[in-house]
Amino acid sequence: MASIFLTAEWRKLAMANYAVNPALLQPYLPYKTELDLWKDTCYVSLVGFMFQNTRLRGFRIPCHHTFEEVNLRFYVKYKDGAEWKRGVVFIKEIVPQPALTFVANRIYKENYQTMPMAHQWQTNAGTLTVAYRWKLDNWNSLEVVSSAQTISIANGSEEEFITEHYWGYTKFTDTRTSEYAVEHPRWNVYPVRDYTIDVNFTKVYGRNFDFLSRQKPMSVFLAEGSEIVVKKGMPI
Repeated sequence: MASIFLTAEWRKLAMANYAVNPALLQPYLPYKTELDLWKDTCYVSLVGFMFQNTRLRGFRIPCHHTFEEVNLRFYVKYKDGAEWKRGVVFIKEIVPQPALTFVANRIYKENYQTMPMAHQWQTNAGTLTVAYRWKLDNWNSLEVVSSAQTISIANGSEEEFITEHYWGYTKFTDTRTSEYAVEHPRWNVYPVRDYTIDVNFTKVYGRNFDFLSRQKPMSVFLAEGSEIVVKKGMPI
């Protein structure tokens, strides 16, 4: 059984979900995994959230326990014997501290990048506003306005598909993949009323994702999140 690598809370997860051509993601697809579709649609998600109470191998690292993250990710599945495991692959993860980027890139072969970041959580008259910002030359932003009260995720819903992936897969090489488990309870979501996305996808994610600057997302969610546990990665 894999040991615990990281514990934390993931809070106020803003998720903008885009339909894309599956061929776009083939270069990023880890060995032995397949794209996981929802109703024959291939998704990438732009996700902004807060890390809180972060502990690495049980230790609280000074100045690195509370911070923003924004990532671009897609959804895969891996058949382990008779079991299909559903997981995510990260195209890029943005954080504000260079030490996080150094460790993730050098040791765990993830694609992290350090940028200045900020966030805003504001509740006013039954309305919750959650915004995440990150700067690469200019500021980019993902902002969601929702009701202030959460509701349960419906079985079989798009929200369930996006949030209920409990494995992560990292492409080491064309023939090597690392798998790690992510444990958390089922999340609640805030009913979204409005959103604003101002992102230079070309600058931040490359020309392959330029079209997302002009494409409307299929959906936008805001999940409350929870305590999470990330297990140590293992080769598959």
